[in-house]
Formats: sequence, C-alpha cells, structure tokens
Amino acid sequence: MATGVPRNKRASRLSYTLDYTGKMPRAEVLALQGEEPKEVELSSAMGKLYCGDNLSTMLWLREQPGVRRHVRCVYIDPPYATAMAFVDREANHAYEDHLDGAEYVEALRRRLIVLHDLLAEDGSIFVHLDQNMVFEAKIVMDEIFGRQNFRNFITRKKCNTKNYTRNNFGNIADHILFYAKSEQNVWHRPYDAWTDEKVVDEYPYIDKKSGRRYKKVPVHAPGIRRGETGRPWRGKLPPVGKHWQYPPAKLDAFDAAGEIYWSPNGNPRRKVFFDQSKGIPVQDIWMEFKDAHNQNILITGYPTEKNFELVSRLVAATTNPGDLVLDCYSGSGTTLEAAATLGRRFIGIDIAEAAINATVKRFLHGRSAMGDFVGVRGAKKRRKTSEPLFADL
Repeated sequence: MATGVPRNKRASRLSYTLDYTGKMPRAEVLALQGEEPKEVELSSAMGKLYCGDNLSTMLWLREQPGVRRHVRCVYIDPPYATAMAFVDREANHAYEDHLDGAEYVEALRRRLIVLHDLLAEDGSIFVHLDQNMVFEAKIVMDEIFGRQNFRNFITRKKCNTKNYTRNNFGNIADHILFYAKSEQNVWHRPYDAWTDEKVVDEYPYIDKKSGRRYKKVPVHAPGIRRGETGRPWRGKLPPVGKHWQYPPAKLDAFDAAGEIYWSPNGNPRRKVFFDQSKGIPVQDIWMEFKDAHNQNILITGYPTEKNFELVSRLVAATTNPGDLVLDCYSGSGTTLEAAATLGRRFIGIDIAEAAINATVKRFLHGRSAMGDFVGVRGAKKRRKTSEPLFADL
C-alpha cells in the first residue's frame, strides 16, 4: 500500500466554482425577503414544525431569537433531480421532484447559503443525495462552507442487490456529504460493537504476563522530523522517510509498562490492548442502514423516507443534549424524531401537505410495521388516516 509523505507547505490551489445563468451572489440571497410560515402543532415540546417554502421560512428564521448561529446540526434529504412525482404507500400524491440542471443547483445552493448562516460556528451539515447531483453539490458546498471544512463523503448501501438487465452495474448506493462550519465542530466519534470473530481477527495476540488480548501497531509515522522524534531511540532510527510517533521518553514509558513488542530482530511495535477499545470506529461506508426492505421495519409510509437509525447516528455524532437540529426538507419527520429521541431540540420545515400530515401522525402514533399487501377493507381504513390533519393549508 502506498504511503503519502506530508509536506510542510501545501501547494496553492486554483479556486473554482460552478458557473451558470441565474447564479445569485451570496449577499443577495441573504437579502431576500423571508415570510412567516404556518406553524403546525406537534405533540412534542422538543421543537417546532413549519409548513411553507423552506427558503423564505429560513430567511424568516434568521430574524427569530435563538436560531441564527445556534443550529448545531443540519440534516437534509432534498429532491434528487429525478423529474418524477412521488406518492405515499396509499398512492396519494406527496411531492414533485421537477427541478433539474442549473435550476436545481441554484435552488439547492441558495438554501445551503442560508443554512450556512444559521449554523453555529461549531455546527455540522449533512446533505443526502444520489449520484445524479452529488458531485455538483460537492462543488457548491466547497464554495459555501470551504473545501477545508469538508469532512466525509459517506456511501450508504440503500437497498438489496438489483438484477439489472441493462449494461451497467447495479445502483445500490447513495451518498451523504458531511461538512463542518469551522475546524472545531462538535464531534462524538461513533463506534460499532465488537463481535467475537472481529475481536480475534483484529487482536490476534495474547500477552503472556497479563493474559490480555492485543494487536501490534507501528511506532513510526510518515515524514521526516528534525527534533526528538527524528533521533535514535534505543540505538535505532525510524525507517527511511519516517519518524517516531512519540518522543523517546514516551516510548520508554510504553516499554516500562509492557506495551512495546520487540520482534526477534529487535524492531519495536506498540501493543494496543483490546480492553482499552471503545468499539470499532465507524468508517465512511455504511452497509447496515438500508431503506425499508421487509415487512417488519417501522416506517410512516412517506416516499423516500430515510432510515431512522442512520439519521440518529449523524445527530448523535455532531450535537450535545439540548442542541438545536434543523431539517428544511423534513418529509415524514425522521430527523425531528431522531433529535427528540436524543434529547435535542428541532426545527422542521416542509411545504408538502403529505409530509406535514406524516410528521404529525408520527409524533402522535409513532411508526408502524411496513407490512405486506393490504386488503380492500384495510385500504379504505388507511385512506381515512391520510386525510389532512389541519384544514386551512
């Protein structure tokens, strides 16, 4: 495996942005007039739900106490530029995904500009998209949030394997762009639980004195150093082009504590013990959060509804209890439920009546099993529950 060697001075980068007709300067976007939306009553004291255009609503929110520069986490799952209309599980119209090309990019960009303004300095944002527009969105977010604040391009397995008849690979992934507003974003690293098999595979050695399970890791790192970490330790220099990860005094302390393994030819490696592990650090490919795919999964039935556990992981990783979470494409309220469950406050915005109804129902009655086919009697009963929960929209 190739190992990169860090340089002290990074080469200067040529800046670039997307250019298209109708691109509005940032200052003009923030100067647009906001409009007070309709607040929808929810059976939760943790947050607020608004029905209205999300751009004008967020511009209005900028002027409300305790919102601007106080949002700690944003998760949005905007339309994907599919040129399709979406219906719920009862075949009721939910929303139109009609924007495409530059019109789509600019609509999303204006909302991202306002979201950036609403975020706290230590806040984070997640934008969930598929392959249609994720790369354009990445360039736009580099422009708004700064390339240096890009954190991850998370890839999620969204569904089971497809048996495509077309001449391409099965499309089973979508993506989440993770940006922070600054270098110091709130961060609680998530971990997966160990399994017995993974423990043995990752920590294959047993310490003879203590009986503790451990793995061996290098005590050097790429790059040449001129200080203590570049000098000999115990008569040995680090490998060519590398340096010790720790000063010699720290390495001596590790050795005195029995945490250095000496190979038969005298090369040191550090012992990392399993009982010091918090779990398996989560990486940027997620296989466990597929969309609803069997009849036991709890859902609201709203189209494009995302996995509750997925959104909960994002919120928990980037917020503290009591923090404010915002979703301006709130759909059926997955982000709002995740925030409330974790003890965070929330603001949800959506313009679709079906989304508002699904969210209100979620907070009143929770989610229900996906189920299988529905009989005629059941269908009529379900149709009744999809009627608007407020009449004056």
